[in-house]
Amino acid sequence: MDTVSRVESAGNGGRGLAVTRLMGWAPVGRKRLGRRKGRLGAAPALQWSPQQALNRHGGMTMECRRWILAAAAVALVVPITGTAQQGRGGMTAERRAEMMARQAEALLADMRTERPIEALNSVWIEELTWMEVRDALRDGKTTAIISTGGIEQNGPYLATGKHNYVLEGACEGIARKLGNALCAPVIKLVPEGGIANPSGHMRYPGTISLREETFRAVLDDVASSLRAHGFTNIVFIGDSGGNQGGMAAVAAALNERWRGGARAHYVPEFYRYREVFEWMESELGITEPTNDGIHDDFVITSIMTVVDPESVRHAQRVAVGKASINGLSIADLEATIETGKKLLGFRVDRTVEAIRAAIGGGS
Repeated sequence: MDTVSRVESAGNGGRGLAVTRLMGWAPVGRKRLGRRKGRLGAAPALQWSPQQALNRHGGMTMECRRWILAAAAVALVVPITGTAQQGRGGMTAERRAEMMARQAEALLADMRTERPIEALNSVWIEELTWMEVRDALRDGKTTAIISTGGIEQNGPYLATGKHNYVLEGACEGIARKLGNALCAPVIKLVPEGGIANPSGHMRYPGTISLREETFRAVLDDVASSLRAHGFTNIVFIGDSGGNQGGMAAVAAALNERWRGGARAHYVPEFYRYREVFEWMESELGITEPTNDGIHDDFVITSIMTVVDPESVRHAQRVAVGKASINGLSIADLEATIETGKKLLGFRVDRTVEAIRAAIGGGS
């Protein structure tokens, strides 16, 4: 079966088929469902008995236990007297304390509740239930990857979400190869230029930009949320040049504020495209002979075909004889995807090495 047929047979276009099946990062032959069109599948059976599920780490992460204890402490210190004044809505301090105590007890019960079904075989937090995330943390998946992309103009052929498509494939591979990581939802909106007075990519329709301070605040909140739930290593990677400074600054600020317990790691190696081009030339013997002068290149186009050929308008370009970029043909979709897999694999391997070094060195 050719690549197009395989992608179509995956259902609804099968974007995730290219990532999980073509790259070999997930079991082949399992039923695949979900928004990412193929990334999902049934996970292995539960690895512990119901009683073990209740007993392991007290049925919750350390952060969850701390939250419950804090809630209980607040309930205890609220003044409780027979003549306590009524608060907002006519609720007395005693009543508020009782309500908070019940909420803490309910949360404790939730944390100890066994997952009733098998977990989904996904590394994406947004695709998992809260119980699946809880159990992944228990099993040692305490590294979270925050990837930043963008919505910007990328010439006449590539979707505005170019970087986000790349990250769907890359974060999937990085998390699976690390073995102890999950992917936060891709941060799809980033600084792309001035808004009130459009500059940079904002001069082109379809681009969406954030102010730098907004971008950094989002990164801070996402990372802090992950830390609150028990992730101990928060990794920042980005596929766009304008994102790098913000990620580095936020990682440094978080480490200064956290001072232990969890670490933030900015990993610039993921974005070193020059290394990818050098590897493509030395290992694959491929060099771009020309430059079309648009915000596009063979490396990123071929990687995008691994995730979704429609994102590069492959069929439409073939139909009008425009299936090339910078002097290299992409008309043969099968061959282009195979090259994209190799390039994506190189980026994944390089980034995994960098993440392990950063975590091991505590930087």
